[in-house]
Formats: sequence, C-alpha cells, structure tokens
Amino acid sequence: MQAGTGKVIGDINGDTQMYPASMTKIMTTIVAIENLSDLDQQITLTNDMVADLYAQDATQAGFQPGETAPAIDYLYGVMLPSGAECCRALAVTIAGSEDAFVDLMNQKAEKLGLDNTHFCNTTGLHADNHYSTAKDIATLLHYALKNDTFREIIESPYHSTQATNVHPDGFTFYSTMFKNLSDTTVIDGQILGGKTGFTSEAGCCLASFAEIDDIEYILVTAGAYQAGTPHIDDAVKLYNRLGEASSVLYGK
Repeated sequence: MQAGTGKVIGDINGDTQMYPASMTKIMTTIVAIENLSDLDQQITLTNDMVADLYAQDATQAGFQPGETAPAIDYLYGVMLPSGAECCRALAVTIAGSEDAFVDLMNQKAEKLGLDNTHFCNTTGLHADNHYSTAKDIATLLHYALKNDTFREIIESPYHSTQATNVHPDGFTFYSTMFKNLSDTTVIDGQILGGKTGFTSEAGCCLASFAEIDDIEYILVTAGAYQAGTPHIDDAVKLYNRLGEASSVLYGK
C-alpha cells in the first residue's frame, strides 16, 4: 500500500481472515494515544492487571507490579518489545478495564472501515473471535502513521525509560523488528519501522513501512511458519523487489 494515498499496489489474499497476533498492538497504541490527555501521566502497574498474563506466558516489556512510570514509556513498551503488561496498564487506566478499552478499539475499527476486523483483547493473544485481514491492518497502519507520536515510537529501534521507583536508572527495551533486522537498507530505500507478531495460530506476522525512491509503502504479511524470521525476510525481499521495479513503475 502506498502510505501517502492508501492505494493498494499488490495483494495476495489481502481480504482473507487471519489472526493478527501482536499487530493488534498498533490499534492498542493509537487508541491509547488518542485517549490520553497527558503522555506524561503517571501509571502504576498492579498485580490485578498482570496476574493472568504470566499464566498465559505473554511477552513482557519489563515493568513490575507496583512500578509507576509515565504513559509514554508504556506506549513504547507496547510497540517495541511487545509488552502485554503495558497494554493492560494503559487499557485499565484509560477505560477502567481491558474489556472497555477493547470496545474503543472495535469502535475505531468500525470508524476506519475495517469491516473484517474484530478485537477481543489488547495484546493479540489468541482468541477465536479475534481476527483481521492484511488489508485491514495495512489500512490501520496507514491511519496510525499520521500521528506524530505513534510514528516516533514505531520508528525507534530502542527506548530507555525514565527512572522509576523499581528501576532507579530506568531500563532499555528494543524493537522486536529492528533487533532482527541488522541492515534496514533496501534497494533505493530504507525500512523505517514495523510491528511484529507471533502466536502458534497466527504464525509470524509483520506490519512495516519503508521509503523507496521517496515514496512510502506499507507492507503487511501474516501466517509465516518457517523457522527463523520469515516475516522479516519476506519484507526485505518484497521491498527490494519494489526498489528494483520502481524505475518501471514510476519512470525513475
């Protein structure tokens, strides 16, 4: 998808229902940003927020129960290391419960015309009725990238938190995409950011964006089950193919 116009230039099964795994967190993050009046609002993680996440072996950013940190650090924690505890802390703080926040996510999906998308949680942990399509996720990312805060977060390879009551020196977490992408350059361009996802039901997923010949593109893939990082390998391959073809497509 061209990020500027939203025009789809390539599509294989883009309308096929799939499980989005942690690509869900794109919606979690943009809804949180739009519903926070102050990005520096102090949020305390509680045991009640996270007890079931440990049982589900959900990915964590590193915040501990009883820890207080600004909302912006939790937002980075959602998008970079894919921290489930950050999703829950933001959801409960903003909407009172995860379920109430998920209602906001589904309302946003409806407003954006994501007709083949339904969320059951903020994390992307598997649920049979938690689904989307590659095209819907691309449309969502197209929307979210217009928000300066969201763009700054998703383009960051890593983030160091402010000092907290638990981590007096702060701590640093890393993007699950960038840490598996040793070289962001592609033919005539660069991969700028992305959000990975994985569950055994969803396979490896990636929603990313790149600039090639001064044009931004969004790419969403899902359902990769090969060993290693097939979602990232596929993105590099497809962006390189786009770079090779740009001279034909746009006369450059």
